[in-house]
Amino acid sequence: MAVKIFIKRKSAESHVSELSNLLRKLRSLTLNQPGYVSGETLQRIDDPGETVVISTWRSVEDWNKWVNNEKRMAIQSEIDSLLGQETEYSIYG
Repeated sequence: MAVKIFIKRKSAESHVSELSNLLRKLRSLTLNQPGYVSGETLQRIDDPGETVVISTWRSVEDWNKWVNNEKRMAIQSEIDSLLGQETEYSIYG
């Protein structure tokens, strides 16, 4: 069953550009992952520091493999460091 992952990040407006660069690096790695279907990045209009990524995966198992990928974890660590908080993930089926 396909799943959608909602990934919410909140950064200071001064970090929006750096966050965008890290998200592009992450997206380029994601494109080659088994089970990855699509992704969309949205920036909140009334709060430019808030970003939501909607990522579609073939299964929760494919998503979990990606979450535990070492290269992804390294970039995610940079993102969380930049944000000063952990990224929020919600999984929907």
